[in-house]
Amino acid sequence: MKNRGPVSKFIEYNFRHFNAAALMDAAKAYEKHLDEGGKMMITLAGAMSTAELGVSLAEMIRQDKVHIISCTGANLEEDLMNLVAHNHYKRIPNYRDLSPQDEWELLENGFNRVTDTCIPEEEAFRRLQKHIYKLWKEADTEGKRYFPHEYMYELIRSGVLEQYYQIDPKDSWMVAAAEKNLPIVVPGWEDSTMGNIFASYCIKGDVKPSVVKSGIEYMVWLADYYIKNSSGKGIGFFQIGGGIAGDFPICVVPMLYQDLEMENIPFWSYFCQISDSTTSYGSYSGAVPNEKITWGKLGIDTPKFVIESDAAIVAPLIFAWILGQ
Repeated sequence: MKNRGPVSKFIEYNFRHFNAAALMDAAKAYEKHLDEGGKMMITLAGAMSTAELGVSLAEMIRQDKVHIISCTGANLEEDLMNLVAHNHYKRIPNYRDLSPQDEWELLENGFNRVTDTCIPEEEAFRRLQKHIYKLWKEADTEGKRYFPHEYMYELIRSGVLEQYYQIDPKDSWMVAAAEKNLPIVVPGWEDSTMGNIFASYCIKGDVKPSVVKSGIEYMVWLADYYIKNSSGKGIGFFQIGGGIAGDFPICVVPMLYQDLEMENIPFWSYFCQISDSTTSYGSYSGAVPNEKITWGKLGIDTPKFVIESDAAIVAPLIFAWILGQ
């Protein structure tokens, strides 16, 4: 047993029942999975980067507690937006009371609201756009093609964004990921802001769509990764929220088993979902883990956990346990 910090000790003493107990069980099983040589995928749905999950996730990446990430395009870009424009963000604690007129005024003032946090249009979106366009254009000119996250990694590694940094880069999970060259898959990237901007350049004829690799190519890459890394203890699946960030990568197992007829491919060897979606059958985000057995994603003996709570609260606590904080 590692030496525990005050956060871990608090969790272990107080979190004894209901969702609190599920959190504790999931954290201990995550730790056991790593200790036995397993790897872990974390999937990021929603707006976890704007919720500043990087404060805890970045250290998880640095300490090799996560080995691959699946995330929405929004989470990919919003971590960098927070990095370069944090001081210009606007927080609205009373967001539930906003009228349509209040929302319109935010739009007119260049703010895009995510729950209680407004992202500044000029300092965040346009600041990234200016620099990533150059990378897209360069790739187009040279006839090269990259995944969406690879362009983001190049932005970070080039140092061009450092002039704008407004938070400590150790709190950016994308900076930590770029330093580790962490594998990332970004399904549905085209519905993100940078994806929309890229599409606009394609419509104008400035760049060709082919310079950004597609979601199908992400799946092909992920299949190869899974085959190469699922031996032994295997790969666990830690899902934050629902949606495409989780649904896309978890399907690689039934694809390999059923469509490619790889009968010896192992199931995901750990599963945990943090969700505030109402439990129901027929809803992916609200389905209980056992339903995934019928789809060939999880096995009968796969450790399975569901924590019905706010991921902005739960995930940092689990990460604190894993890190021994």
